[in-house]
Amino acid sequence: MHAHLGDRLVVESPSTGVVRRDGEIIGLHHKDGTPPYDVRWSDTDDVTLVFPGPDAHVQHLETEADDTPSGTGTVGDDTAASRTSANPGDIGRRVAEERRRRGLSREETARRARISPQYLAYLEEQPSDPSTATLFALAGALDTTAGSLRGGGVDRPPGQGHALLHPRLNDLDQEECRRLLSTHGVGRVAVTAPDGRPAVVPVNYEVVDDAIVFRTRPGSVPAAAAGDEVAFEVDHVDEAMSQGWSVLAVGPATTVTEPDAVRDLARRAHTEPWAGGTRDTWVSIRPTRLTGKRITPADQSARR
Repeated sequence: MHAHLGDRLVVESPSTGVVRRDGEIIGLHHKDGTPPYDVRWSDTDDVTLVFPGPDAHVQHLETEADDTPSGTGTVGDDTAASRTSANPGDIGRRVAEERRRRGLSREETARRARISPQYLAYLEEQPSDPSTATLFALAGALDTTAGSLRGGGVDRPPGQGHALLHPRLNDLDQEECRRLLSTHGVGRVAVTAPDGRPAVVPVNYEVVDDAIVFRTRPGSVPAAAAGDEVAFEVDHVDEAMSQGWSVLAVGPATTVTEPDAVRDLARRAHTEPWAGGTRDTWVSIRPTRLTGKRITPADQSARR
């Protein structure tokens, strides 16, 4: 018997083929994938060291749910739902991003989720789809939801969770505003469009020498910011904790035309515009006013 991290160990009746128990293999003790295995059982969420008997077999990760014998209960149903609700690898990328955002190491995250650091590394780096039990354990370790890790909210606007019972709205000083702006990200610029109507559009931005800069196309709505005083906003919402912050920058916008400056901006850019296409017009916003707000629980605000 040989297994890989993420495979399922299935224990079934030799005569009827009915599954008596199944679980996710989250730890290997031999490099060649031979037993024993650390298994998180789907019925109890317990992790135990297992030496599989003759009534057990390994269901490999790449095996399609449709190949599972009929009458397999949890394995067939849960695996089918798991395999079709997210692309393999997407969950790992979301786990890694959430872990980094919260400043957690793999070791600490694995300890909280009761999985091995090796398995967590496997989830983050390889196309894989963890069991429902492991997904909920990771969500709990990261103070988020299983739905968020599966990308269930990608088509919904943020902030649909419940408000805090006792929220506190705090003003941010300019140093904190600059820190939250960071070096790059996605923000929204408010402009008067070429047709004279107000518009707010998202752009990939960079922060270079205290200026907010973004790339666009000539004649586009974001390009209309040049020559006017505009507002630029960036924010973040923590759905799991019902907290968040926003930073607003107001200042004149200009088109960057000096060739050396354009080349320098292109060289220092962290990413290409998500919208794609040729976008080689740089617009720079020099903030004359920088303000921000943060929503936190009242008791947390008192400790800040």
